[in-house]
Amino acid sequence: MRKINNINEKVMTTEIKAMAAVTNAKNKVKEVLKDKKGEGYVDTGIKIIISVVIGGVILAGLYALFNTSVIPTMKSKVTEMFNYAG
Repeated sequence: MRKINNINEKVMTTEIKAMAAVTNAKNKVKEVLKDKKGEGYVDTGIKIIISVVIGGVILAGLYALFNTSVIPTMKSKVTEMFNYAG
């Protein structure tokens, strides 16, 4: 009789845990459906495009800066350094 009671208790406990899990899942689904934030694929895509364009502009500016001032100066310094006539 004791074993039957233990089995009944385990079944009841498992059933209660399953019901609680289902209730929690149902509540999470309700919260997601109530959410009116509006974040979607279009918004995310626009953010990605804007970040790529800004990154491209920054890279173009750095490329122009390096080609006009940094690389010619560095080239002349290196040439002077190895142009030892001493």
